[in-house]
This record gives sequence, structure tokens and C-alpha cells, in this order.
Amino acid sequence: MADLFQLESGLTESSSPSGLSPASSTLSTGDLRRKYNFGDRVSELAISQDPFFRFVSKVAKRPTDDPEFKFTERRPSFHKRYAYVTGWSASTFVGDAGTMNQATVTSTIVDGAGDVIYVQMETDYKSAGNITNIYGSTSNAFKVGASGTMPAFFMVDQLVKIPFQNTNAAATTAATACIVDDYIVGKVLAATEYPSVEAVVLKLEVVRPLASSSSGTELSGWGAGGTGDQGLGGAGTTAAETANFTQLQLEASRSYVVGTAHGQGTGYPETWKDQPFSTSYGRTQIWKTAMAMDNTTRATVLKYEANEWARVWKEKLIEHKWDIEQSLLFGTQYKSSDGSWQTQGAVDYILSYSNVFSLTHSSKTQDEFLDDMSNFLDPRYNNANATLFFCDTATYNWLHKLTGYFQNNLEISPNFRADMSLSSKKKVFGVDINVISTPYGDMNVARNVHLDGSEVKILAINMKYAKYRPLVGNGLNRDTAVYVGVQTLENSGVDRRVDLIQTEAGMEWQMPEAHAVWK
Repeated sequence: MADLFQLESGLTESSSPSGLSPASSTLSTGDLRRKYNFGDRVSELAISQDPFFRFVSKVAKRPTDDPEFKFTERRPSFHKRYAYVTGWSASTFVGDAGTMNQATVTSTIVDGAGDVIYVQMETDYKSAGNITNIYGSTSNAFKVGASGTMPAFFMVDQLVKIPFQNTNAAATTAATACIVDDYIVGKVLAATEYPSVEAVVLKLEVVRPLASSSSGTELSGWGAGGTGDQGLGGAGTTAAETANFTQLQLEASRSYVVGTAHGQGTGYPETWKDQPFSTSYGRTQIWKTAMAMDNTTRATVLKYEANEWARVWKEKLIEHKWDIEQSLLFGTQYKSSDGSWQTQGAVDYILSYSNVFSLTHSSKTQDEFLDDMSNFLDPRYNNANATLFFCDTATYNWLHKLTGYFQNNLEISPNFRADMSLSSKKKVFGVDINVISTPYGDMNVARNVHLDGSEVKILAINMKYAKYRPLVGNGLNRDTAVYVGVQTLENSGVDRRVDLIQTEAGMEWQMPEAHAVWK
């Protein structure tokens, strides 16, 4: 019989009594009551139809021995040492941090080296796990000063850079976001934590005053109430609004640690507790596809494709893989009333926790798309090299037109700006990948027909943080397997044959900031 599955491993029907070829481990559909592990080979079928499953099963497979599996997330912390000024005092500070002055800090207070100022610092990310706000993810956003956000990294002898601006710029939109004109650098003489208001009060000695008294009239921070709110947001800003500021907008109001300065002959410095792990969990799902046919049909030689059983075998394997792809994209982690589990798909996870951008083909410009890319591919949180961009057909065409038309049809001139260009096409694991060059790295773009007709236009998935978790333990491998002859005339008295394709696996999703969706 001809090759049923057209795989590199050569899975064929064997005529040998055992069902196994003496030369190779080929599968025989006539070898009853046998199990054949198919997990490493089923993705070879109809590769272009199910590209996400193809990639995740080839480069990100990590077996689990528990159907409810736990995992951890690890984030770097050094670049997260920033906070917003939400209060100040020019004299010795005593008392609850919530009583600090919210009014404008004039340049005369910090216009000379050696001046001392007390500043109240708050931030907008979860200290446990270093979990930051993510663009467009409003349901899980952190407001400045939210529970668990206290900036516990401030220590004595640190240097802190605080931006100044020349006008009051309380704002909730990019159009009125603050513009930084100058900055001071202060050395931390004391740092006092106030857990009740999730704040740290710093006693700072000014070591770098403002360049001129006219260059800044107020601290560039995050207004927390009262008069003279500083910087982005102001008193009425919600967590959802905070999450929708871009990285560039937020940077204008951030005060960063810019190193340390210790005296000669001094001892070891203080340290700060970092909690870089955030524990989550996933669940496996069981997929089943049955192949059934009466023995009369199996024995009948047909035109064009003589063996009907062989034809159905191949189609059912592809159908099984198609169902897995659909679940890995659109599934929701859930336990049904009948006790069955469902794993979490990419769309549900990314829409719930990751970056969310808008995309309308008729109005989205290249400049707007570049703004999205700069926000998403921030090197502190993500990179292009490990990210795959899966697109529906319309968006796949739109990206080609956006990036390829000018390159292919216009002569390059000093007035031509090729910020995005279709640079090459390659095949990776059998999947066609278009490579689009951008200032933030190459986009590896693949068409995925499963997205056609959905609200999702682009799924950007960092493959380092997406794992395919088949259940394997106690000598059992629950990755895709074919169970031959689960029902036969010999074992049931029913004049037909039933085979079963079964998979038990789940998806592990980490680092929501590393994924994105355009819809």
C-alpha cells in the first residue's frame, strides 16, 4: 500500500504479520490492538494549515507529569528601579507619607548643590514578580500606588534622577503629557517605607541642581491629589488609563535610580528584596478522534483511491491536528460540569493579559504600526528574534502591500523612507515565513487561516514563553497516539473496525508582556 501519511518517517501499511517492517518501525493499520506514538510526527501533516501547532510542538515541547501543572515567571529587575514623585517637603519630614505637600515644587528649592528635599515615591508595577502594566490590558492594570506596588528598592547612597518641567502638565492623554526640560540628581540620605500608602519617602541631598532657575518650575511626577498635580495622570487617573499610556509617554514622569556613590573605606551597602517569581498554572486537555468503518467497505476496492480505509486514516489524522490548532488558538482554560478540562489558547490569554492594539486595514498607517511595534518590542521586555507574527489572510496581504509595494515599485530617493520593508521569504519547519524589516527588529510573519473570520488580525507570540505540555509520566506517554483496533469483529462481535487518535496536552503561557494581539 502507498504511504498513507506522507511523513518523513515513512509510516506505511505493512503486510508483515506483526505489522512492523523488519527494516523500520513503520505503522501497519492492520496490526490490531497496538498503540503507536505519533506525537513527534503528526505535525508533519498539512503543515501550512496549522502553523502554530507546528512551531509550538517542534521548538517548545516540554512534557508534564501532572495534568494541572505549575510554572514560574522570571523577570529582570534592575531596569524596573523607577518611581513617580507624588509628594514633597522642603523641611524635616515627620509623619504619615499621605500628608506630604502635593503642590508645585519650585526650582528655588533645588537650585543649588547641597539642598535637601524630601520626596514621596510611588510606582505602578507589582513588586512581587515585577509585574508591569501592559499596553491595552486594562483588566489587570496597576494604578500608581496600588496595593503591592511599594518601591522597596530604594537604599541609602543611591543616586536618583528626578525630571523637572516648566509648566504644570497634569494629563490623561498624550496630547497634554508632560515635557521634561531639566532634571536634578539627588543622593539618598534616608529611605523610609510607608506600607499603608504603598510609598517610600526619600531624604535627598541635591548633587546635580537644575541647569538654570528657568528650566523647570515643578517636579515631573504623578499627581496624587490636591493642587498642582504633577506629570501624567493627576488625581483622577484610573488604572485602566494608566495601562494605556505608551512607554514613551510614561518615561517623561519617571524618576530612576542612576547608580550609587559610596565613601572610601566604607562597608557593604544595604540590599533590597526582590521577588522575581510569579506562580501560575495550566491544565491539559484530551482530544479524541475516532475512525470507524464497516468491514464490507474496508474490503471493497474503489476507483481512484482503492483503499477507503487508508484515505479516511489520513483525513482523520489531519482533522485531529486541526482540532488541536483550534484549541491552542481559541480555547479557554475551564473545567466543565462533566469534569473535562480545557487548556488556555493564545487568543484568550493574550486578550486577557497581554498587549492589545487596534488594527483597521483602511486607516492604519505605517507610522501608527511602527508606534505599536516600538511599544511592543521594548528590549527590556521583549525581542523580535523569538517572536512569530501569525496573521489572518487579509492582514497577511495588508502587510505585504504596506511593506512591499514601495520597495518593488518605486526608485529609492532621499525622500523615500523605508522604515518597514519586505526583506526576504524563508521556510522554517516547512512553514512559509515572510521577513519584514523594521527599526525594532525583523518581523517573522506567517499566515494562519484559523484566524480568518475572527476579530484577531495578528497574534504576536514570543515562542520562548509559550510551551506545549503533553502529559508524560509513570511510563505512559499521552502525547498524540493512535490506538489501533479499539473495536473489531474479533473483540466485540460487531462487523466493523474502530481506531482512535488521542492527545492529552496543555499550553503553558508565561510573560504576558512578551505577547501581543492586533484586533
